[in-house]
Amino acid sequence: MTAVKICGLTSYADAQWAWQCGADLLGFIFVPASRRYIAPARAGAIIRALTDAGCTAQFVGVFADEPLESCRAIADACALSLIQLHGQETPAYAAALGRPAIVARRVRERVPWDELAQYGAWAYLLDSYQEHALGGSGQTWQWGLLAESGRRPALRLILAGGLTPANVGAAVQQVQPWGVDVCSGVERAPGQKDAQKVQRFIWNAKLTTEYTEHTE
Repeated sequence: MTAVKICGLTSYADAQWAWQCGADLLGFIFVPASRRYIAPARAGAIIRALTDAGCTAQFVGVFADEPLESCRAIADACALSLIQLHGQETPAYAAALGRPAIVARRVRERVPWDELAQYGAWAYLLDSYQEHALGGSGQTWQWGLLAESGRRPALRLILAGGLTPANVGAAVQQVQPWGVDVCSGVERAPGQKDAQKVQRFIWNAKLTTEYTEHTE
């Protein structure tokens, strides 16, 4: 069954709802320039409350070019399960995190499989390319590039970029990723999730036998 990551969470209510709807990973963005930035102290409080409530989802911290020691300190303080790297971090940086890493790359003209394979990461996230944004653009990319790039390595692939409740089922059918990631596609405003969209997105992403969009 396809794993689902709901990213850009900024409140306990949204995070709890995503988990209760079946999200496997809950993402918190620690990039100050992001409209969905959350302060580490607030994220830590949310994660502790979720853990106390029995949450079984994994907690993902999203960083971009954060100094290594700062990244590790935030991960420890917030009890993060995974660290997602959206900047120019090197394989050595990823190896020194002390936690499993998700390495993200924005796809422009090709999928950089050779570069990604150098990381030995827990997973690899492929997002849409926007010149002045690291993610959360709401734009899809040419998923056909996955087929055009030759034989796809046996990597844990997370598909991101422009996914919504309306298109995630088709995306899963076409790309067959290990997981999918959504941020703006289930929002009513930056950092504020729409409960119905979150539920529909997770439902449609996990319909893996025969795609039938759930619209209720």
